Amino acid sequence: MKALDYPLLADENLHPDVIAFLREAGLDVESVSEQGQFGLPDRQVLQQATEAGRAVLTHDSDFGGLALMGAQFIGIIYVRPGHIRADFTIKTINAIRDNAPEVTPPFILVAERTGDTVKIRVRQL
Repeated sequence: MKALDYPLLADENLHPDVIAFLREAGLDVESVSEQGQFGLPDRQVLQQATEAGRAVLTHDSDFGGLALMGAQFIGIIYVRPGHIRADFTIKTINAIRDNAPEVTPPFILVAERTGDTVKIRVRQL
């Protein structure tokens, strides 16, 4: 399966327009923000995603650290740079959809965009 084929839990740092785009594209995505759960510790977001069978979609690099310290998870999709306009993030997500390899949980996918180029790295744990 490709990373974006997994059900997703979007971290609160994802722009609402990105969430809307994902849903319009037919992806199964829930949003921490829409659940009214602002300011949750990353460990709790990761646990919530895992219990729901979802991968985390985030701009926050701290999730990778949690994963490497042994936290349980399905997947982490880390989109860099973060906190940019929604259209910038959407273009990065489209690159993930078009170019990301197959993954098996647990996985970490990092998509880093510079200009029009998106570098995708996957780590299977």
